Amino acid sequence: MTRPIAPRLLGGPRAIPGFGMTLGFTLAYLGLLVLLPLAAVVIKAASLGPADFWAIATAPRTLAALRLSFGAALLAAAINMIFGLLVAWVLVRYDFPGRRILDALVDLPFALPTAVAGIALTGLYASNGWIGQYLEPLGLKIAFAPAGVVVALTFVGLPFVVRTVQPVLADLEREAEEVAATLGAGRWDTFRRVLMPALAPALLTGFALAFARGVGEYGSVIFIAGNIPMVSEIAPLLIVIKLEEFDYPGATAVAAVMLVLSFALLLAINLLQSWSRARMTTR
Repeated sequence: MTRPIAPRLLGGPRAIPGFGMTLGFTLAYLGLLVLLPLAAVVIKAASLGPADFWAIATAPRTLAALRLSFGAALLAAAINMIFGLLVAWVLVRYDFPGRRILDALVDLPFALPTAVAGIALTGLYASNGWIGQYLEPLGLKIAFAPAGVVVALTFVGLPFVVRTVQPVLADLEREAEEVAATLGAGRWDTFRRVLMPALAPALLTGFALAFARGVGEYGSVIFIAGNIPMVSEIAPLLIVIKLEEFDYPGATAVAAVMLVLSFALLLAINLLQSWSRARMTTR
């Protein structure tokens, strides 16, 4: 009986030939498109010196813009994690007229230019808009306020959660739910103890993608936010303003702070996702 030949890192059979060439191309491609621009931002920001960099990073206007950008992105991603799961559940578990059309509409924020989305949302939620005219008398101001930033980021981030959860939900076997039902588990217990452990990694992945998209979103936000300094000004807009004022070191300083905070939050989310997967596999 012949023993199977185990693939090795160097030499030996491989499923995909040309490992050295493709790895070199991958590293060069990522280096040119990702690492080099990020390194340029860090190097330019480091040229300011610690005192000047700290003064720009801790300026009240910078802190307010960062607080709004990251806070709104986290809130919008959390909203999408809840309602994105609901949308994916309806699209996968139910068959109804117009399901294909509804499924296609989920991808609309991907195809729609962000500026068009911002103008449309502003028209809806302004004080004289279709929805805003009813919310304004109730004291709910959406357009030209921080709430408008959350609405815009929720709009652009929804497809990330739905498209991440949808295939995982479709692959779940119904037998596990039937067994839980025969053992006397209610619908909520079945969802919490049987479905959620399997869906948690996909939900966290969708949350991370929606958050990453929301932090860097610009086009759909600037129209509905109002762009009032210290109130509804996002960090990407502050960077653009500094660039228009030819304050390149200040712009790179704000960009560097956003880079560090984004990396730290995404790292924490990825660690939480890895922990969730490890916990699911040990069960």
